[in-house]
Amino acid sequence: MRMDIKAGVVTLWVALLSLQLSAQDFVEVSDIAGIDHAFKVDLATFGGGAAVLDFDNDGWEDVFIAGGNAPDVLYRNNGDGTFTDTYASAGLDATILVHTQGACAADVNRDGYKDLLVTTMYFKDGRQLSPNYLFINNQDGTFRDATVQYGLDKFKSNSMGASFGDVNADGYVDLYVANYFSASPEGVSLFNDATITNTFAPAEDFFFINVSGRGFVEASDLYEIDHFGFGFEGTFTDLDNDQDLDILVANDFGRKATPNVALLNDYPNKSLPNRANNLALNFGMNAMGIAVGDYNFDGYMDYFVSNVGPSLFVINDGAGGFIEGSRYGLSVQLIRTEGYNGIPVSWGANFFDFDHDTDLDLFVANGALNPTIRPNHNFFFQQHNGFFREVGESKGLADPRIGRGSVVFDYDNDGDLDLLVVNQEPRDPAQELPDAKVLLYRNDASDGNWLKIKLEGVKVDNDGLGSRIEVVTDERLLIREIDGGSSHSSQSTTIAHFGLGSDEMVESVTVKWVGGNSQVIENIAANQMITIREEVQTLVGDDELQLKIFPTYFSDQMIIEYQLANDQPFDISVFDSQGRLIKILLKEDSSLSKIGFWQWDIVDPLVHGVYVVQLRSGKDIVSKKAIKLP
Repeated sequence: MRMDIKAGVVTLWVALLSLQLSAQDFVEVSDIAGIDHAFKVDLATFGGGAAVLDFDNDGWEDVFIAGGNAPDVLYRNNGDGTFTDTYASAGLDATILVHTQGACAADVNRDGYKDLLVTTMYFKDGRQLSPNYLFINNQDGTFRDATVQYGLDKFKSNSMGASFGDVNADGYVDLYVANYFSASPEGVSLFNDATITNTFAPAEDFFFINVSGRGFVEASDLYEIDHFGFGFEGTFTDLDNDQDLDILVANDFGRKATPNVALLNDYPNKSLPNRANNLALNFGMNAMGIAVGDYNFDGYMDYFVSNVGPSLFVINDGAGGFIEGSRYGLSVQLIRTEGYNGIPVSWGANFFDFDHDTDLDLFVANGALNPTIRPNHNFFFQQHNGFFREVGESKGLADPRIGRGSVVFDYDNDGDLDLLVVNQEPRDPAQELPDAKVLLYRNDASDGNWLKIKLEGVKVDNDGLGSRIEVVTDERLLIREIDGGSSHSSQSTTIAHFGLGSDEMVESVTVKWVGGNSQVIENIAANQMITIREEVQTLVGDDELQLKIFPTYFSDQMIIEYQLANDQPFDISVFDSQGRLIKILLKEDSSLSKIGFWQWDIVDPLVHGVYVVQLRSGKDIVSKKAIKLP
């Protein structure tokens, strides 16, 4: 009899627990899903991030999570609500030696599989600066370390967030890496406001142009990028709606060093000048991460930049600038807990429509500075009629751990976006906090209709990073921009997600591809994922053959930029001043894009003097002179 009573009590308790869980909008399912990881700090108070990527092309999105001083993990999605860590067999062993920070993913070499970029600070043994690591997908569930092959081994800093995007619209993704500091004094055992701003040197960021999928060249000088700052995140995004990619940079300690930076792309010219002052984006703050979304359905992207204290929400005014938008409910929310009332320390941030009511809501990952350990619970802002209300506790998201990066993706392929938050271990033990671990939240809130759209680039990169998708419903224009890296040292899904409310049909979908092409499809049924392949018109001979070289006085390296008039065989060669052929640098039967880059690394002895670089396409020839320095 006692056994029956106990069994009945247990059954009732389980039933009540199940009812309670089913009533929550977000259900934390990390243990059920097999996710067991936490970011481990060394001296740093920051990190880490995660990147969403379907690395095995099975239709279920996987996730890489940086570990800091702990091992990284690569969770393969099993397609049944669970994940398996495949890091040990995936060929990512090089990151064992370094303190990793974040990651982003893209198809760097256009072979149809996503590759992985992992940002780092330093080697664990001796704390020497480390390069960021590029892993090329082997198409069999494994990767190979291509850091040296692609030229990234020469560039070392204390790197944080990174983003992929095609800045020159040549079909190959370029790379921006935000660097935090370039040098620090010996013997510093704690990173904080005083030690960083008084004794650390701010860093130059890295900007790499992808050379036809075969390597990267650092092109900051070529594109006139020259700022120093405590960079946390650099995000490719179209700030001015001209269908080329600009870069928004979130800088820490902006009031004491460099404020946030907005690099406005002057495509097709090779220039990325800082226009933050002109755009009213030059905020001096402790910027940590960036969320991108069209909050007010006007066709322009708006931005949330996380901070220590009041975060920044800026709305594109459609007239070449931005206005501050805290009056819409995203102003600072005080952390109120037993024993501590204070400002939040905010990091990762993500706009997404969690409940399919068509408007964008916002998740913000909070986490106390480390080792100043205090409960600093996460925020969730639900939007209604243009105003936001913080409802994290009622949605099951007000976790008090030390939050850092965050990403959204539909891990269970049920049509809504789920949420993953990277938490770090406290540097000093903290009894008032739950055990540190990455948290996966299953979205159980949505009951409206939805549409997911995956892009397949032909002229642009394979995932259409930075391209915009416009969905027209009966009442609204909904816009998404494909993420190449955002939040805090992280990257969310590259599959665009739209909540449609009660609409069962979409009137039209317009894709505005990076570089200027657009295409429209009409009358799309809701509650499905569709793939849109880029339509490319045949190249016509309305452009002149162009050739540029940098620098014209060279020593061991030259960057060659070319523009073709037609899609036909071409070659690039180097001759000496007497007209004798020195080397054929590039010979191709056709070109993916009219615009291309090539990097000539000069390894063979070359005497001082005048040389001629020649581009030949059909019967057309263009040449440029350059001088080899002694």
